Amino acid sequence: EVQLQASGGGLVQFGGSLRLSCAASGFNFAHYAVGWFRQAPGKQREAISCISRHGESKTYYGNTAKDRFTVSMNDAENTVYLEMNDLKPDDSAVYYCAAVRGPVGQTGTWHVWQAYDYWGQGTQVTVSS
Repeated sequence: EVQLQASGGGLVQFGGSLRLSCAASGFNFAHYAVGWFRQAPGKQREAISCISRHGESKTYYGNTAKDRFTVSMNDAENTVYLEMNDLKPDDSAVYYCAAVRGPVGQTGTWHVWQAYDYWGQGTQVTVSS
């Protein structure tokens, strides 16, 4: 059974850091693209970042993540990480990881949540001011 498990969320102060993890079971990330999204109450789901190993080895970032967030993959652990620094209250949301075995990087659709087939359950990030 294919499963994604997101973890690492919590309460952090303004300017603090968190590292989110997305662990896969039932499949290997080696040929997948793994995206991070977030959704705050009353807001649309927002694409944060993607790391793609489907025919490429590249990372992609949305405007929100640039310069503050870093996505990486540990192949041995079959886990994707999202390192978040300089967190602000506007970063408070439920963060989701998602995976797809497809060329979302090459086709420019990594930021489209409907392009992903598998989703984790989400992890809450709350940034206090």
